[in-house]
Amino acid sequence: MPAQLRVLRRRIRSSRNIAQITKAQETVAMSRISKAQARVENSRPYVREFTNVLAQAAKAAATDHPLLVARENVSRVGVLVITSDRGLAGGYNANTLRLANKRLAEITDAGHDPMLFVVGRKGRDFFRFRGRDVVQSWTGFSEQPGYENAVEVADSLAAAFLAGGDGTIEGPEEDEDPPVIAPEEMRGLSGVDELHIVFTAFETMLSQTPEARQIAPLSLEELDSGDSDDDSDGENSDGAEYDFEPDAEQLFDVLLPKYLRTRVFAAMLDAAASESAARRRAMKAATDNANELIDNLTREANQARQAQITQEISEIVGGADALASQGSD
Repeated sequence: MPAQLRVLRRRIRSSRNIAQITKAQETVAMSRISKAQARVENSRPYVREFTNVLAQAAKAAATDHPLLVARENVSRVGVLVITSDRGLAGGYNANTLRLANKRLAEITDAGHDPMLFVVGRKGRDFFRFRGRDVVQSWTGFSEQPGYENAVEVADSLAAAFLAGGDGTIEGPEEDEDPPVIAPEEMRGLSGVDELHIVFTAFETMLSQTPEARQIAPLSLEELDSGDSDDDSDGENSDGAEYDFEPDAEQLFDVLLPKYLRTRVFAAMLDAAASESAARRRAMKAATDNANELIDNLTREANQARQAQITQEISEIVGGADALASQGSD
């Protein structure tokens, strides 16, 4: 068998194996998209109603809670970047990290010191490879995040924010029962004056958009708007008025940390759905390309085999003619 034909057949086998792998990845991603999309859609009404109640509590309390008051002198800014644990998702991670770098550059240009918090191995490895310090990272749940994961991440961010840019994160006193308890590994680290989040928002199966938002300090105007970014119609439930028991200020102290957890969890759900959609799209394109390559290589192999057969027939005919001529002599 000619060397060219052996090479072509080896490439066909390799391409077929790759097509099987990418097809399997596409099938797995497709099976996860519907569940992830349902979780995103189910979370949005909850976020909207939670935001409405929080806005009413903030108005009734007329509070100066630290999560509502902008710091006069901002020194450090925390940025949470949500990426995936695995690759094979097309430009999903690249687009998110590009926007994260842009936000980090804006923070640096403003004279503030950015502090990175990262969800996902891809983001963690990206920043560490480029020599950026990552304060804390979380991995292992990017495709299927649970609420407990959001609580862990959001409480770390809230503890850093409540400590302030000029302070350090401390644990609770013996007689304290705070709504947010700083994780052990965060204690002793510097606090921040602002919190930002960078993630990929899920819109449709074909459209996912990286977004960067400030999540703390919150503004009463943002709360009063019903957080229209999390709901397509941007409407508050019904404009209802509430009587609070216990008083609104005490209730607000408990609700606001939960609101941060809700916002982080909603961002994780969006990112998980976007990751699965991007991976399905990338794997489908890879499978189609592999099948097209197999067709082209098969065509080349058939042509090479046909040329080989033609050459063999020509050699046989030539040999027969030579023998015939020798016999006649």
